[in-house]
Amino acid sequence: MGTIREIRFENRFTNFLPSDSETENRERQVYAACYSRVTPAKVKDPKLVAHSKEMMALLGVDPLIGDDVDIAAVLSGAKNLPGMDPHAMCYGGHQFGHWAGQLGDGRAIALGEVVDVNGQHQMLQLKGAGPTPYSRSADGLAVMRSSVREFLCSEAMHHLGVPTTRALSLVGTGDAVMRDMFYNGNTKPEPGAIVCRVAPSFVRFGNFEIFSSRDDIENLRKLADFVIETQFKEIDVLDPDKYVQFLNEVVLRTAEMVVEWMRVGFVHGVMNTDNMSILGLTIDYGPYGWLDNYDPDWTPNTTDAAQKRYRYGHQSQVAHWNLAQLANALYPLVGKVEPLQAAIDKYKTVYEKKWAVMMAAKLGLPNLWEKPNKQIADLALKVLELTETDMTIFWRQLAEVSSGLEVGAEDRIKPIKKAHYKPEDLKPENKGEIHAFVDAYTTRLRLLNIHDGERREKMNAVNPKFVLRNYLSQIAIEQAESGNNEPVNELLDVMRHPYDDQVNNQKYAELRPDWARTKPGCSQLSCSS
Repeated sequence: MGTIREIRFENRFTNFLPSDSETENRERQVYAACYSRVTPAKVKDPKLVAHSKEMMALLGVDPLIGDDVDIAAVLSGAKNLPGMDPHAMCYGGHQFGHWAGQLGDGRAIALGEVVDVNGQHQMLQLKGAGPTPYSRSADGLAVMRSSVREFLCSEAMHHLGVPTTRALSLVGTGDAVMRDMFYNGNTKPEPGAIVCRVAPSFVRFGNFEIFSSRDDIENLRKLADFVIETQFKEIDVLDPDKYVQFLNEVVLRTAEMVVEWMRVGFVHGVMNTDNMSILGLTIDYGPYGWLDNYDPDWTPNTTDAAQKRYRYGHQSQVAHWNLAQLANALYPLVGKVEPLQAAIDKYKTVYEKKWAVMMAAKLGLPNLWEKPNKQIADLALKVLELTETDMTIFWRQLAEVSSGLEVGAEDRIKPIKKAHYKPEDLKPENKGEIHAFVDAYTTRLRLLNIHDGERREKMNAVNPKFVLRNYLSQIAIEQAESGNNEPVNELLDVMRHPYDDQVNNQKYAELRPDWARTKPGCSQLSCSS
């Protein structure tokens, strides 16, 4: 392990793809280019707030970095390293179902690609490092609250086993950034911050859409060929069907990603096509949220409060729609509708199969193909909606339910009562439905000869005890804004082991407190959050 000064850059993206011919960093339409070279804005006083030890080690940097002054300087964009090639990508996208034209990296600047300790390429990208040609009249900066949320969630999702971009560091800039959190005219200065994000590639569906929308087939092909050659080694670059194979692979990875979101109760909040990774990674942590009480119609995004396009229970359908837009963008390279349509049509089957495997695992059952098992899964989801029930706690506590015949009816349902926010509001008929579900569940366990101890161990491996609830992040944010970084790092440590009991950290696994129902930052969030 060395210092950050020793990491090696090998910039394939900027070396092999067309760049913006204009060098002036001003807002404009950029044509016939995959990216524009830009320089990060200078910051006043960069200081490291938190970092991912795992990601530092992956890049070959000593995770016990101590007071290495270069860390904050480099990871805020204030100091260049040899081989860096800072740039912002050009892409378009469908936002809330409508074509938005050119979008691009408005507040993200990639420093370049580095080679990690495994010989794999990783792109380092700063979020909040200043304006780019794609900033659309904005300042390109980020504040502490949104940066804490992105940093923590990137790492929390990884440790939950959800495909995601990673976060290397969180740096406070020492600058004040003006923000109107809820777009209601209450602008105020907030502490600035920058997150360094890491992924093998940050290419999105929108990178292909922008070229296709402009009939720039030459650069559409260049981008597709580059992505296939560098990110999809399993596809033969000489195969005439390679673009269809590429779409098939993106369909598969996207289905896997969304199933994992549903497993842990994550709601992305802004599933625009410019926020969809071609690698099937969760990308762009903006107005995301975690289900506290189970509600398939909940969205964390205030901008989406009326339409609820991106609500929890609709995420799979939106992903399917987004993939269709990617297929449309690739059509000029294929020239036939049928193979592209066939790839898109596979999504529903793939998703449903993976969802069934996931749900069976959450229940501790061998499968959902057998009708009695599927009926139990349906009952479980119904029970979650009978009263205000915490999703994470419900699934964790279901593992504690005893299937022994000697256990009385009331004692049998006692574990899942801990998931109810207002048990006094539970109607008698609803309580009867809970009893019926638990009876059916435990009867099935006995019939299948599934022992409680073994089942508990398997269920606890897929049903997390700890998730990054919005109110937990908000507590850490408020402390970080006042200069206390300890809560951010403590929360990061807890989220490193979401499936462990961590008895000393029980406070992070409790029901959402009443004060957090309406507090800003704890329930719904705006796109600037």
